[in-house]
Amino acid sequence: MAYYDKKPYAFKPKKPVRTFRDLEIYQKTIECAVLITKDLMPNLARQKYAYAERLMDCAMSVPLLVAEAHSLRFADFALGVGYLEKAMAGCNKMVVYLEHTKGLYGSKFDQGLVDDIINRYADSRVKMFRLEKSWKKFRTEYADGDTGKGKGDFKY
Repeated sequence: MAYYDKKPYAFKPKKPVRTFRDLEIYQKTIECAVLITKDLMPNLARQKYAYAERLMDCAMSVPLLVAEAHSLRFADFALGVGYLEKAMAGCNKMVVYLEHTKGLYGSKFDQGLVDDIINRYADSRVKMFRLEKSWKKFRTEYADGDTGKGKGDFKY
Protein backbone atom coordinates (compact mmCIF):
# COMPACT_ATOMS: atom_id res chain seq x y z
CA MET A 1 0.00 0.00 0.00
CA ALA A 2 1.43 3.34 -1.01
CA TYR A 3 1.66 6.24 1.39
CA TYR A 4 -1.03 8.24 -0.39
CA ASP A 5 -3.46 5.27 -0.23
CA LYS A 6 -3.59 5.40 3.56
CA LYS A 7 -6.57 7.09 5.14
CA PRO A 8 -5.73 10.08 7.31
CA TYR A 9 -6.23 9.60 11.01
CA ALA A 10 -9.52 10.88 12.33
CA PHE A 11 -9.17 13.90 14.58
CA LYS A 12 -10.12 13.15 18.16
CA PRO A 13 -10.11 16.07 20.57
CA LYS A 14 -8.64 15.22 23.97
CA LYS A 15 -10.85 15.20 27.01
CA PRO A 16 -10.43 18.34 29.11
CA VAL A 17 -8.31 17.92 32.22
CA ARG A 18 -10.45 18.62 35.24
CA THR A 19 -8.46 16.73 37.88
CA PHE A 20 -5.07 15.06 38.06
CA ARG A 21 -6.88 11.75 37.39
CA ASP A 22 -7.58 12.97 33.84
CA LEU A 23 -3.85 13.33 33.12
CA GLU A 24 -2.52 10.50 30.98
CA ILE A 25 0.79 10.60 32.85
CA TYR A 26 -1.02 9.95 36.12
CA GLN A 27 -3.00 7.08 34.61
CA LYS A 28 0.06 5.43 33.05
CA THR A 29 2.27 5.74 36.11
CA ILE A 30 -0.39 4.41 38.50
CA GLU A 31 -0.84 1.46 36.09
CA CYS A 32 2.91 0.84 36.33
CA ALA A 33 2.79 0.94 40.13
CA VAL A 34 -0.04 -1.61 40.11
CA LEU A 35 1.79 -3.90 37.67
CA ILE A 36 4.94 -3.71 39.77
CA THR A 37 3.07 -4.46 43.00
CA LYS A 38 1.04 -7.29 41.52
CA ASP A 39 3.46 -8.94 39.11
CA LEU A 40 7.05 -8.00 40.03
CA MET A 41 7.12 -7.61 43.81
CA PRO A 42 6.31 -11.27 44.58
CA ASN A 43 9.26 -12.32 42.37
CA LEU A 44 11.51 -9.69 43.90
CA ALA A 45 10.60 -10.92 47.39
CA ARG A 46 11.44 -14.51 46.40
CA GLN A 47 14.79 -13.34 45.05
CA LYS A 48 15.37 -11.23 48.18
CA TYR A 49 16.11 -8.18 46.04
CA ALA A 50 17.85 -5.67 48.30
CA TYR A 51 16.13 -2.64 46.76
CA ALA A 52 12.58 -4.00 46.55
CA GLU A 53 11.16 -1.56 49.09
CA ARG A 54 12.90 1.40 47.47
CA LEU A 55 11.62 0.32 44.05
CA MET A 56 8.06 0.13 45.37
CA ASP A 57 8.34 3.50 47.14
CA CYS A 58 9.67 5.08 43.95
CA ALA A 59 6.92 3.50 41.84
CA MET A 60 4.27 5.01 44.12
CA SER A 61 6.00 8.37 44.38
CA VAL A 62 5.67 9.15 40.67
CA PRO A 63 1.83 9.30 40.47
CA LEU A 64 1.75 10.97 43.90
CA LEU A 65 4.08 13.72 42.69
CA VAL A 66 2.01 14.20 39.52
CA ALA A 67 -1.12 14.63 41.64
CA GLU A 68 0.58 17.13 43.95
CA ALA A 69 2.13 19.05 41.05
CA HIS A 70 -1.25 19.44 39.38
CA SER A 71 -2.71 21.03 42.51
CA LEU A 72 0.29 23.08 43.60
CA ARG A 73 0.72 24.83 40.26
CA PHE A 74 -2.25 27.03 41.11
CA ALA A 75 -0.96 28.09 44.53
CA ASP A 76 2.77 28.11 43.83
CA PHE A 77 3.62 27.65 40.17
CA ALA A 78 7.35 27.15 40.69
CA LEU A 79 6.74 24.53 43.38
CA GLY A 80 4.22 22.72 41.16
CA VAL A 81 6.72 22.60 38.31
CA GLY A 82 9.35 21.43 40.78
CA TYR A 83 7.14 18.53 41.82
CA LEU A 84 6.60 17.65 38.17
CA GLU A 85 10.38 17.65 37.69
CA LYS A 86 10.71 15.33 40.70
CA ALA A 87 8.17 13.02 39.06
CA MET A 88 10.31 13.05 35.90
CA ALA A 89 13.33 12.13 38.00
CA GLY A 90 11.25 9.35 39.56
CA CYS A 91 10.55 7.95 36.10
CA ASN A 92 14.28 7.91 35.40
CA LYS A 93 14.92 6.16 38.73
CA MET A 94 12.32 3.53 37.93
CA VAL A 95 14.05 2.78 34.63
CA VAL A 96 17.32 2.31 36.55
CA TYR A 97 15.72 0.03 39.17
CA LEU A 98 13.98 -2.07 36.52
CA GLU A 99 17.08 -2.40 34.37
CA HIS A 100 19.01 -3.39 37.50
CA THR A 101 16.54 -6.18 38.29
CA LYS A 102 16.61 -7.27 34.67
CA GLY A 103 20.40 -7.44 34.75
CA LEU A 104 20.50 -9.33 38.05
CA TYR A 105 17.76 -11.87 37.50
CA GLY A 106 17.47 -12.12 33.72
CA SER A 107 15.34 -15.13 32.80
CA LYS A 108 13.76 -15.42 36.28
CA PHE A 109 11.43 -12.56 35.32
CA ASP A 110 9.05 -11.94 32.47
CA GLN A 111 11.39 -9.83 30.36
CA GLY A 112 8.54 -8.62 28.16
CA LEU A 113 6.71 -7.22 31.19
CA VAL A 114 9.83 -5.52 32.55
CA ASP A 115 10.61 -4.00 29.15
CA ASP A 116 7.00 -2.84 28.80
CA ILE A 117 7.11 -1.10 32.19
CA ILE A 118 10.47 0.49 31.34
CA ASN A 119 8.99 1.83 28.09
CA ARG A 120 5.93 3.17 29.92
CA TYR A 121 8.11 5.10 32.35
CA ALA A 122 10.29 6.44 29.53
CA ASP A 123 7.19 7.57 27.58
CA SER A 124 5.66 9.11 30.70
CA ARG A 125 8.87 11.04 31.31
CA VAL A 126 8.67 12.59 27.84
CA LYS A 127 4.98 13.43 28.30
CA MET A 128 5.70 15.06 31.66
CA PHE A 129 8.29 17.26 30.00
CA ARG A 130 5.70 18.30 27.39
CA LEU A 131 3.17 18.97 30.15
CA GLU A 132 5.67 21.20 31.93
CA LYS A 133 6.25 23.15 28.72
CA SER A 134 2.48 23.45 28.27
CA TRP A 135 2.03 24.77 31.81
CA LYS A 136 4.76 27.34 31.25
CA LYS A 137 3.28 28.39 27.91
CA PHE A 138 -0.20 28.75 29.44
CA ARG A 139 1.23 30.84 32.27
CA THR A 140 2.97 33.12 29.78
CA GLU A 141 0.00 33.45 27.42
CA TYR A 142 -2.44 34.34 30.17
CA ALA A 143 0.06 36.51 32.10
CA ASP A 144 -0.55 34.62 35.33
CA GLY A 145 2.88 35.66 36.51
CA ASP A 146 1.93 39.32 36.10
CA THR A 147 -1.35 39.00 37.99
CA GLY A 148 0.29 37.32 40.97
CA LYS A 149 -1.44 33.96 40.54
CA GLY A 150 0.81 31.20 41.78
CA LYS A 151 3.42 33.70 42.91
CA GLY A 152 5.07 31.38 45.38
CA ASP A 153 3.83 32.34 48.84
CA PHE A 154 2.20 28.94 49.38
CA LYS A 155 3.13 27.12 52.58
CA TYR A 156 2.02 23.74 53.84
